Amino acid sequence: RSSWLLLAPLLTPTVPVITAPPCSLCPEGAHRFQWIRNLVPEFGISSSHVKVLSSPAEFYELLKVQIKTAKQRVVMASLYLGTGLLEQELVDCLEETLEKSLQAKGSSNLRVSILLDYTRGSRGRKNSRTMLIPLLQRFPEQVRVSLFHTPNLRGLLRLLIPERFNETIGLQHIKVYLFDDNVILSGANLSDLYFTNRQDRYVLLQDSPEIADFFTELVDAIGDVSLQLQRDDTVQMMEGMVHPYQGDKMAYCEIANRRVMEVINSARTRQELLHAKTFHSSQQGSSLLSQQGSQASGGLKPEPDTWIYPLIQMKPFGIQIDEMVTETLLTEAERDARIYLTTGYFNLTQAYMDLILGTRAEYRILLASPEVNGFFGAKGVAGAIPAAYVYIEHQFYSEVCCLHQQERVQLQEYSRAGWTFHAKGLWLYLAGSDLPCLTLIGSPNFGYRSVHRDLEAQVAIVTENKALQQQLHQEQEQLYLCSSVVSSSTFEQPNRYVKLWVKLVTPLIKNFF
Repeated sequence: RSSWLLLAPLLTPTVPVITAPPCSLCPEGAHRFQWIRNLVPEFGISSSHVKVLSSPAEFYELLKVQIKTAKQRVVMASLYLGTGLLEQELVDCLEETLEKSLQAKGSSNLRVSILLDYTRGSRGRKNSRTMLIPLLQRFPEQVRVSLFHTPNLRGLLRLLIPERFNETIGLQHIKVYLFDDNVILSGANLSDLYFTNRQDRYVLLQDSPEIADFFTELVDAIGDVSLQLQRDDTVQMMEGMVHPYQGDKMAYCEIANRRVMEVINSARTRQELLHAKTFHSSQQGSSLLSQQGSQASGGLKPEPDTWIYPLIQMKPFGIQIDEMVTETLLTEAERDARIYLTTGYFNLTQAYMDLILGTRAEYRILLASPEVNGFFGAKGVAGAIPAAYVYIEHQFYSEVCCLHQQERVQLQEYSRAGWTFHAKGLWLYLAGSDLPCLTLIGSPNFGYRSVHRDLEAQVAIVTENKALQQQLHQEQEQLYLCSSVVSSSTFEQPNRYVKLWVKLVTPLIKNFF
């Protein structure tokens, strides 16, 4: 327990006031969310390019297929890469694809870029680094491995905090898996649990070059301010770059902010120009198309019916776009709208809790029961984390009851024998609609860590297409089917007993898990 005391200086950082963007809400359909493009690039695509996956096995098989067929680029951002047989199979797929690309041309165009977290990826003797070093040694010109180290873990704090606990200060938490022009957004890491029996969410955006370019540039930007893994298992910064924990913290964060915002702003400018050009062309060509008939228009790219908005949250760098958009969505949700919100770790920020309790929409919040929490059965202090989540859940439920909001705000616990639960995201059903028109999917958990400590990314998917809305609805239903509604009797069960010391410590440590 004493390890947590080392974190005392960081326990109560100030929470900034967020000013939400002006919401030019239109009365009809998906277009009410176009205000998001005031902050980030808007990518219009056909719903036929979006596929929602449902199982870890499907996710794993897709990763292998995509690696094997990649020709130009493989970009993977994750918290860490595991060290088991399934993870080794992924590395073997990468090696095989790189080898084939060399044999085909003599000099390959294929580039592999992998971004992981330094602390998590360096844990133990056999770790993410040792898994990837053979690729670096064999394909030094084609493979890049970047290890992000939070600038907040430095000095005495870095020396004193034990290995397993240093992750609490901040992580690279983004999960993006990209192959040529196909992008998988998920909350799942590259580890055997996430390939077998740990439930998460996954969406594939197929043949989407602009979106793939954006996430390639984003991962490159974070990679540039990260430690670069070398063939001898050492790490070093790129030449001329400020070191994240040895250099000046403010200078490092300013450079990181500039690099990431350049990616966001340049992509936003490109998409605005593309949108204006497309709109102008369609206006000019409308009469011509009507004369030439359907035969002439048959070869045209289909009109987008789905819009992708990348939402980035990197509070250490002063970037709070995801937080701003999420708070605005919760604020603007009207009476009789339904919001399904799910998180593997129920530890909402005070701002999110206040909005849920103070606004008019109906909420169905899905969280992990103690038995499917990823920390269930862990040794030492970590073993008490599920109980801490129970305590946080009980406190929130009590507040819901005090405000007589049990009908409007409902908690549900995911439970599935032999599985753990890691799914996170949001589905928004407008008033009177049986299908969602918006979903958030990616790495954030809606908790303090996601907002304040870690590097996070998710996308808002807005769609007018009924078939895609049905896919998203079925995804939501499949997750919620494995749940039971929380009531006051839930907390009377023997497995919900929370020890006194956990109750006392939870308010001090809840910002770190």
